[in-house]
Amino acid sequence: MGVTIERAIESIIGIVGERYSEIVPLESALGRVSGETVGAQIALPTFNNSAMDGYGLRGEFLDYEVVGKVLAGDAHTVALQEGEALRITTGARVPESVERIIPQENVRRDGERIVIEKPVKIGANIRYMGEDIRHGEKVIERGEKITAAHIGLLASQGITHLKVYRRPRVSIFAGGSELKLHFETIEEAQVYNSNTPYLIARSQELGAKTTFVGRAEDSVASLKSLITSALDADLIVTSGGVSVGEADFTKEAFGELGFEPLFTKVAIKPGKPTTFGRIGRTLVLNLPGNPLASALNFEIFGKLLIRKLGGYKEAYQNVMMVPMAENFIQKKAVDSVIPGFYDGNTFAPAEKYAPGMVNVLPHCNGIIIVSSETKVIQKGQSVKFIPIRWDFGSETFVDLKS
Repeated sequence: MGVTIERAIESIIGIVGERYSEIVPLESALGRVSGETVGAQIALPTFNNSAMDGYGLRGEFLDYEVVGKVLAGDAHTVALQEGEALRITTGARVPESVERIIPQENVRRDGERIVIEKPVKIGANIRYMGEDIRHGEKVIERGEKITAAHIGLLASQGITHLKVYRRPRVSIFAGGSELKLHFETIEEAQVYNSNTPYLIARSQELGAKTTFVGRAEDSVASLKSLITSALDADLIVTSGGVSVGEADFTKEAFGELGFEPLFTKVAIKPGKPTTFGRIGRTLVLNLPGNPLASALNFEIFGKLLIRKLGGYKEAYQNVMMVPMAENFIQKKAVDSVIPGFYDGNTFAPAEKYAPGMVNVLPHCNGIIIVSSETKVIQKGQSVKFIPIRWDFGSETFVDLKS
C-alpha cells in the first residue's frame, strides 16, 4: 500500500541534517535564507525627532514666543522656558525641553509669536528614540527568507554582509528513449519531455541551484553514469522508472550504486510510486512519470526537501482554511490530491485532471488533499487549501488533509 503522507514527511524531515552557510553582500542576499539571527546595533530613531514641520512647545498656553529654530541635520539644541516655542522641521532633533510638536497648520504666526488654533497633547508628533527598533531587538532570525523589507531593515543598521544558507544543489536528469527534449525533433510514438523542464524550473522557483545532467538511454549502464555524475548534489530528482515494468531501469541503477530507500510507495493518488532515499550524503526523490502526478507529488515532498535543505525555519507546508465552491465526492478510499483554484472566496477543483495531463497546473494556484476517510465535502464546507503560487510555511508539522 505504501507509507502515509505523514510518515513520508517525517522521513524527509528526519534525514536532512545541518546546512552549510556562506557570507554574501547585502545586495546579493534577496531571496536567500538567513544563516544567523541578527540583533539591532543601532536604535531607531537614534534620537528624538520631529514627525512633521511645526513648532516645538514648552508649557500649555494659548500663545508662545518663538525663540529659535532647529532644522533636520542640526546638531545644536535649544533650551526652552515655559511659554516659549521653536521652529522645527521634519526629522530635526527634538530638544529635551520640548514637550510636544504642533503642526504649522494648527497655529497662526504673529510676528515673533504664534497663536494656538488647535491644541495637541503632550508627546504629540515626536518620534522617540528606539520606538521603531530597540537596541538588541531581533532584526532577522536564522531560517527566515530575506525579503526586500529585510534588506531595508538590515541596511538601516549599517549591515554590509550577511551569513546565508547555501542554496540547495539539485541535479535533475531525463530518462526514457521515447521522451525527447523540447529542442529535439519527435518521431512517431515519441513525445516531448515536460517533466524535466518543469522540475528544473520549479526547483529554481523554490530557491535551489539546479543542474541538468543529461538524458539517459534505456539501460542500467546509462542511468548509472548519469547518477554518478550527480552525486555531488544535495538532492537528485528524477521522474519515471519507478513502477513495475520491463523497461524501468531506474530502480536497478540506483540499487547498484548503494541506494538506501526510506520509502518506495506513498498511499496517495495520484503518485503512489514515489520513492525517497539516499546514496551516501546525496538524497534521491524519484517521482512518477505522469506529468501531473509528478508535479503534484513534488509540491508535497520536493518542496519540503528543498526548503529543509535550504535552512528554512518554516520548512513545513502550512494551509489556509477556505470554503469549498461545490460539492465533492471522494471516489476511492485513498488520500487524493486535488488541484484547483482559490479565488479569494472559495476553492474550486479543476474541471478536469488526470495523472498524465499537462494543461492543469497553469490554471491552478493550489491543491487540497482529501483524506481517505472523507467521503463527501459539501459546498461551503471548509477545506485545507495548500497554495502553490506563493510561500506559506510553518515551523511545525501541519496536518494537510481535509
